[in-house]
Amino acid sequence: MLDDALARQTEADLLGTPHTLAGAVAGLPNTAGLYAWWAPPEVMPVFDGPANSGDRTQRLLYLGKATRLRSRIASCHLRDSGRSTLRRTLAGLLMPAEGYRTTWTDRVVLVAEDEQRLTGWMHRHLTLTWSEHPAPGPLEKALISRLRPPLNVDGAEHGVALEHVKGARARYYADAGSRPDK
Repeated sequence: MLDDALARQTEADLLGTPHTLAGAVAGLPNTAGLYAWWAPPEVMPVFDGPANSGDRTQRLLYLGKATRLRSRIASCHLRDSGRSTLRRTLAGLLMPAEGYRTTWTDRVVLVAEDEQRLTGWMHRHLTLTWSEHPAPGPLEKALISRLRPPLNVDGAEHGVALEHVKGARARYYADAGSRPDK
C-alpha cells in the first residue's frame, strides 16, 4: 500500500520551484527518486500540463523515476536519445522545427550533432525538480495518474496531447528508415 503522506510530500517536492538544468545537474543527488521536467506554456503550447506551485509560469511535461537521479538526468536525459524516452519524444516533437535526424546503431538514436543540439534546446527551455525516495516505482505510477504529465504515455489521458506524443515517437523512429541488416 502506498503511503499517502509520502506521496503528498513527494508531489510537493516535485511541484516545488524548478531548477535550471545547469543548477539541477550540480545539485542532483546520486540516490533513487523521482524527477519532473517543466517548461513555460509557450514552449510546447499544445500540451497543457499542471502548473508548478513554486513557479506558476512553468507547466509539467514529464515525470520519471531513477535508481540514481544524477546519473539518469546527466547521462541519459541530457545526452543519449537511445536511453531516454523523454529525449526521443522531444526530438520527435521538434523535428519539423529543428530538423533533427535519427540513425540506427543497435537502436534508433539522434545523429551526434543533433544530440548536442537537443541538449542545448533542453538547457534553454526546460527546468527540473526532483524528490529522493528509495523505492520510486509505485510513487511514479501514482503521481503520473494524479498529475497527468502530457509527455508520459503511461497514464496519459486520451486526446490530442496523447496523439501528438504518439505521432512524435513514430516520426522519430520513421526518420531512421528501416533497420539495416546485421
